[in-house]
Amino acid sequence: MVAHPLKVVLLDLDGTLTESAPGILASVRKTFEAIEMPVPDEHELQQFIGPAIVDSLKRNHVPEDKMPLAVDTYRSYYSDRPAFDDPNEPGAKVPGKLVNVMYPGIIDQLRRLRSSGYYLAIATCKPEYQAIPICEHFHLSEEVDGIYGASRDMTRLNKDQVIRYAFESIGFDESVGDVAIMVGDRWTDVDGANAVGIASIGCNWGYANPGELKEHGVTMTIDAVDDLSTATDSLFSSISRSGKDDTRNKADKVLTEQE
Repeated sequence: MVAHPLKVVLLDLDGTLTESAPGILASVRKTFEAIEMPVPDEHELQQFIGPAIVDSLKRNHVPEDKMPLAVDTYRSYYSDRPAFDDPNEPGAKVPGKLVNVMYPGIIDQLRRLRSSGYYLAIATCKPEYQAIPICEHFHLSEEVDGIYGASRDMTRLNKDQVIRYAFESIGFDESVGDVAIMVGDRWTDVDGANAVGIASIGCNWGYANPGELKEHGVTMTIDAVDDLSTATDSLFSSISRSGKDDTRNKADKVLTEQE
């Protein structure tokens, strides 16, 4: 049971809480080798971080008849096969999901947010069955109130679907004053927030292309992990002053103040 009204901070995982690119990209390379297609160039590989794997494979013209093998191969290398060097334990082999490190300072920021009364929930396009073990491995599960991800059967893929699923699971209710924001590093996070009508914080330490977050209408951006709790306080205060229905004007105001 949770007490309302809630102030919910939804947190992306990859590129926001953890630096996960090496494991994701290593698994993608194995996937393209398995389906006997050329591995995308480095720029295109970076675009795999954030969106659902199916969307990224489609963008790279993987044909429908190869899609099941591609998805299964990616999930196998990423979730299960200990095929890659562990950056946290030299000499050990781990699956792609653990070729991954925490951004310094994240745990401290999460603790500051929780001590301020925010409800913290991870909302990721990564399948939930992959996200939960990662969060447990890095002890993130101890620092948040919930972990929500895409579904294994791919009926819940996009960030707006994950956000709605999180809201339903939490019992989020705007009519009793619940308010939420989305914190993430890619256009998927911003688009998801905009689709459900909430504000967003873009993390410039993640994997966004130059200008990507502003082009998609992010409410505000921050450059350093240590800015997260202060920016969250500022954004919730702005929402409280301007009102939920004035999100777009509020977004413009915050961005103007930053510039």
